[in-house]
Amino acid sequence: MGCVSGMQSWKRTMWILWVGVLLCSASYTMAVPFLPLFLFELGVDQSSVNLWAGIVHSSAFLVGAVMAPFWGSMADKYGKRKMVIRAGISLAIIYSLISIVQTPWQLIAVRMLHGFVGGFVPASMSIVATVAPANKMGASLGIMQAGTMTGGILGPFFGGLLATAFGQRMSFIVSGAIILLATVAVIIWVKEGQSKTEVKKSTYWGNLKFAFSNSTLRNLLLILLFFQISYNMIQPLLTLHIADLQGSVKEAVLTSGYIFSLIGIAGIIASPIWGRAGERLGYMRMLSFCLASAGLILGMQYFVDQLWLFTFVQFVFGLFIAGIAPTVNTLFVKSTPEEFRGRSFGMTASANQLGSMTGPLIGGGLGLFLGIHWIFVTAGLILAGAGAAVFLKEVSKKRMLKQQ
Repeated sequence: MGCVSGMQSWKRTMWILWVGVLLCSASYTMAVPFLPLFLFELGVDQSSVNLWAGIVHSSAFLVGAVMAPFWGSMADKYGKRKMVIRAGISLAIIYSLISIVQTPWQLIAVRMLHGFVGGFVPASMSIVATVAPANKMGASLGIMQAGTMTGGILGPFFGGLLATAFGQRMSFIVSGAIILLATVAVIIWVKEGQSKTEVKKSTYWGNLKFAFSNSTLRNLLLILLFFQISYNMIQPLLTLHIADLQGSVKEAVLTSGYIFSLIGIAGIIASPIWGRAGERLGYMRMLSFCLASAGLILGMQYFVDQLWLFTFVQFVFGLFIAGIAPTVNTLFVKSTPEEFRGRSFGMTASANQLGSMTGPLIGGGLGLFLGIHWIFVTAGLILAGAGAAVFLKEVSKKRMLKQQ
């Protein structure tokens, strides 16, 4: 009876947090993907909008990359649930502030605050990784990733509808209300429980040293970094590219919302599948396959110049990227002790943030000199190269084991 009760308890916690990350992701994707188009309302002209889009997108991640390990350490010390609540309330305020900015510089300042207070999803993932049985780790994190993808469907869709009907500022206000709702759900229903191991004192730099002294953790962080660089090279430019394919900026927010939602649908379909496949066939094998396939699909967009085909290719791309982050998270958790669990997700979040900062700057800079089609190729090559590196590393490791 105790085992059944325990199983029901961890599943209940997982599904409540699943709803939480869904709402968090929805609030994010209602607001942030449309910021490049919002820049026109703030007075940015067409000639420099690509560069401004890259800066606005990166500014939050610059601060977030520094803060993520700190919040992870605070999660291990004071409780992951408290970090979820802190992040949720703070994000609700940030989205409300975006709705009242009047200049691009004010938008950058608020986005930097956005990066400072983040951590809702990593802390939620960390709770699930702590309460889930070891043999359900991959599947549970895959389900949580599907939650973020579900939010990725709802956010752009409703954000596009709201922006079209009431203006983009209203979608930012609604985003704040949604993340506040998710936070209230965590306050009422989520109980973190007690850690089985005592948390040792640590420092910010000590945590970094621990992660980078372990070759497995170091390689996983580099994979996440390169994945986020390549993915975010194109993200700030997608709404502008969709407007070009459509032939006008009019209704581009709504069209972008539909396309981003399809990527989320792909994630819902694929994330649990990749999690179960990793448990059966090996996580490294799945990671290599997803990276290489995503890179190939992304590079193929060089040849796409019709909106319907672009939409289809984005959907297929979403199927493969859905397997990357949860697989890396699972490998990271399996390679760290429980008392480092919050900090481990802080480290992965930091790598995500650093890549998410660097990618838009590279993409925005390249956008001044090259067409977006060549940016697709560059990003695709980075992903495919990362997939090849993982594959070769795994082959080399197996060869060494056989020789021993």
